[in-house]
Amino acid sequence: MEEMEEELKCPVCGSFYREPIILPCSHNLCQACARNILVQTPESESPQSRRASGSGVSDYDYLDLDKMSLYSEADSGYGSYGGFASAPTTPCQKSPNGVRVFPPAMPPPVTHLSPALAPVPRNSCITCPQCHRSLILDDRGLRGFPKNRVLEGVIDRYQQSKAAALKCQLCEKAPKEATVMCEQCDVFYCDPCRLRCHPPRGPLAKHRLVPPAQGRVSRRLSPRKVSTCTDHELENHSMYCVQCKMPVCYQCLEEGKHSSHEVKALGAMWKLHKSQLSQALNGLSDRAKEAKEFLVQLRNMVQQIQENSVEFEACLVAQCDALIDALNRRKAQLLARVNKEHEHKLKVVRDQISHCTVKLRQTTGLMEYCLEVIKENDPSGFLQISDALIRRVHLTEDQWGKGTLTPRMTTDFDLSLDNSPLLQSIHQLDFVQMKASSPVPATPILQLEECCTHNNSATLSWKQPPLSMVPAEGYILELDDGNGGQFREVYVGKETMCTVDGLHFNSTYNARVKAFNKTGVSQYSKTLVLQTSEVDIKKLLAVAWFAFDPGSAHSDIIFSNDNLTVTCSSYDDRVVLGKTGFSKGVHYWELTVDRYDNHPDPAFGVARMDVMKDVMLGKDDKAWAMYVDNNRSWFMHNNSHTNRTEGGITKGATIGVLLDLNRKTLTFFINDEQQGPIAFENMEGLFFPAVSLNRNVQVTLHTGLPVPDFYSSRASIA
Repeated sequence: MEEMEEELKCPVCGSFYREPIILPCSHNLCQACARNILVQTPESESPQSRRASGSGVSDYDYLDLDKMSLYSEADSGYGSYGGFASAPTTPCQKSPNGVRVFPPAMPPPVTHLSPALAPVPRNSCITCPQCHRSLILDDRGLRGFPKNRVLEGVIDRYQQSKAAALKCQLCEKAPKEATVMCEQCDVFYCDPCRLRCHPPRGPLAKHRLVPPAQGRVSRRLSPRKVSTCTDHELENHSMYCVQCKMPVCYQCLEEGKHSSHEVKALGAMWKLHKSQLSQALNGLSDRAKEAKEFLVQLRNMVQQIQENSVEFEACLVAQCDALIDALNRRKAQLLARVNKEHEHKLKVVRDQISHCTVKLRQTTGLMEYCLEVIKENDPSGFLQISDALIRRVHLTEDQWGKGTLTPRMTTDFDLSLDNSPLLQSIHQLDFVQMKASSPVPATPILQLEECCTHNNSATLSWKQPPLSMVPAEGYILELDDGNGGQFREVYVGKETMCTVDGLHFNSTYNARVKAFNKTGVSQYSKTLVLQTSEVDIKKLLAVAWFAFDPGSAHSDIIFSNDNLTVTCSSYDDRVVLGKTGFSKGVHYWELTVDRYDNHPDPAFGVARMDVMKDVMLGKDDKAWAMYVDNNRSWFMHNNSHTNRTEGGITKGATIGVLLDLNRKTLTFFINDEQQGPIAFENMEGLFFPAVSLNRNVQVTLHTGLPVPDFYSSRASIA
């Protein structure tokens, strides 16, 4: 019932209605408040002058709003009553509940009569403070408006329910327990509020204060007021006029005011209108229920917006941090080049200084020696050595020839950094629409366990991701020409499995698939390598070509030679994978060691796609590897080291990796010799070629190699 309280308060005084009257616009006012907002109209606009002029307008018709400026919509909050030339403009005020009201142009006369009996100014007009419609009163004044006894009853019940708590009604914050109730004021007071708001002096001295419990009982036992006729105050309403839509009394019917109107029994119309109001409330109840559900949805949206904002902000920070990290790494690389150039220039200049210093010392010594020889007075002795000295002087002079006294290195750094494109890109960095109104389907996933080859045919199977919410209308399957050429479409349709016949024997095909709908096509799936059988051998011995994958490698890995050669910028081990994964067949590839400094431990083998990229290969359970130094090797999986074997690698060594998924084994070779026993068995699933190395190692990948002869012959025997 707390939500109903605003409906029970007068829009003028902001308190509960006292003796409420019903205006023709169906809004309510306290009778005293209605008197307070009356204004006087010119004589020419009075009801008498209208009737005298023959106007058929009812006394209760609203004034022409087009001729009146009842209130202003300006931000000042003031309005004017300018409907009549003689009426002065009156500032608009606001009631305690925020509704604008119009105070009287002059103070009402002091009277000892009740508001209903006190006379009203002649030619008075009242403006509804809620809908702002105006009405000129007739001779009956406020008595011409019916009293809303139902509203009084609702207020009584509401106040009784509020008083049941026996709490003070005037406490500003937490209400204290009421100690008394004033029967005349009909208010519960605590002691501090009673002393402050209801002192026992003056007019309030005659009020009767009773205990709260007694006051609640007397309130409940107070007789219910009976609605009487506005024209005949001594008569109760007994009938209902359907045309006038108002209850009437017996005397109204006797006087003939409703003689030509349809009149029905008050009880029957009471039940009928109750039924109609109940039906109307059902529709309103549905709207209220929908509004509550909508509010729940909006509150959930607020929470979701907050969560998405935090997630989006974190994503943005991560993306910007990644750019900053990349810039810092590039900055370190460029600084290293500057330092290298700096050291080179210093070395050249210092070498030239050292060389010039030695030559100058030799030249100075020769000059001093020649000067001492010139001082000798023995002609024969001088002539014995003079020719040799002259030749030495000329030779030394020639050594100081052109270019000797010219710097071999400039002080300028012939390095210039063009950062304008990057700055422009940073300035253009902005958000893009992340979600299309009608998105394309997700990238299909090849089901490797169902993909296979038989003789010169291949069967491929795929599916949509499990959490994909966008349906696909069809799929496009593409194969290359079996020789590394361009892809071509071999199937377009709704099926998720396709068998392609008529392929070349002993050929390797790359296959991929994408989905499409009305919006567009998805990204391609991962490429699958398929090997058809040789003409006379039904056993699948695959020969695959592939390179290292920059997209999945650690950021410290450095690629060259069309992604076939890799090294690292870090002293720590970093992992790089091959682009192609294998789940069936026999596969062999080799890696040559191009650089091997300071005896590091590179690792070679296979791994899952989600292997750790910042540790040595084999440290986790996603990799199977052999790591080797210059003297020996070990096999490692899940950080478990086994099968130490003598024999290491140097610059120029070749490491072979043989993955036999028919036998489910992994074997390693160094310089065409098997290194140790079979490294790992029970190999099942999808495996990618993998290497881990640091900056002291550089390797080059060789693919498309046949299986070693001795292994092929052993497999044939088996």
